[in-house]
Amino acid sequence: MYAVLKTAPTIEPVTLAEAKEHCRVDSGTLADNTSSTQSIAPGDHVVAASYTLVGTGVDVQGYGTLVMLESGTNGTSGTVDAKIQDSDVLATGYTDWTGGGFTQVTEANDNATQEIQYTGLKQYIRVVSTVATATCDFGVSVIKQAATSNEDDYITALIVAARRRIEDWLGRALITQTWYFYYDRFPSGDRFTLEMGTLQSVTSVTYTDSDDDDTVIAATVYEANTAAIPGEVMLKHNQSWPTPTLKTVNPIVIEAVVGYGATAASVPENVRQALMILIQDMYEQRGEIVTGTQLGNIDWLSALLAPERLWRL
Repeated sequence: MYAVLKTAPTIEPVTLAEAKEHCRVDSGTLADNTSSTQSIAPGDHVVAASYTLVGTGVDVQGYGTLVMLESGTNGTSGTVDAKIQDSDVLATGYTDWTGGGFTQVTEANDNATQEIQYTGLKQYIRVVSTVATATCDFGVSVIKQAATSNEDDYITALIVAARRRIEDWLGRALITQTWYFYYDRFPSGDRFTLEMGTLQSVTSVTYTDSDDDDTVIAATVYEANTAAIPGEVMLKHNQSWPTPTLKTVNPIVIEAVVGYGATAASVPENVRQALMILIQDMYEQRGEIVTGTQLGNIDWLSALLAPERLWRL
């Protein structure tokens, strides 16, 4: 068996901001170190009951974050209630974050700014609001520490390289990615083993016969064993593998989605910490490595990764 990457991860286990903080890289200017994103655009907002005015979600993972409610003039007897919600997913799953409630804005305290620092652990935050009695003028911005430097592209490349190095050492994928797994024959038993760690799903199982005709095996024949580590593709009850005359080269291909999950939070924290250590080592050691971090030779680094390593016999 050998594997070929089809679709690379869309995110990495650590963000550029986290890697730069770990490497102590900073541009040193306020303009470069901060960015602002509107969750609720400023303007006149009409009456909206029970937190039905929903702001845009903002990715804050790895950043210092300040949420600012900037109120203009409330309408007669109008009030504004706003609170911060957070989630691991951009579009769904938001819940109220403890400590994220702003003081109600009334005519007595409008035309002012309120600030709350977000110190939660979720990747995304948004602000939701109730507007009562009359139209009120306000907006909500999310201010993030977003350090930039002329080495951003280099560090971004190091993140990918370090992640692939650790994946190779662990024998498993970290973040969600799609692979082709090639086999030269059907197993004598009831299962294929996919040597890539956590299996999320199987897209297809296809074989090519000696006439170069491709056949997709029906999903009713097999199932994905996502509980096994590494994952398996197993025959269902009373099913059997086909018995064609297969072509000589790469006759069987399984397309599967593997990895701990689609978010950085799904990767074990010990692996993320090891990843940042390796990124820092590569950042500081740009030439021939004399005393740098070698995964198998540094006891404390390999100890961080050892619980997740899949040993091949």
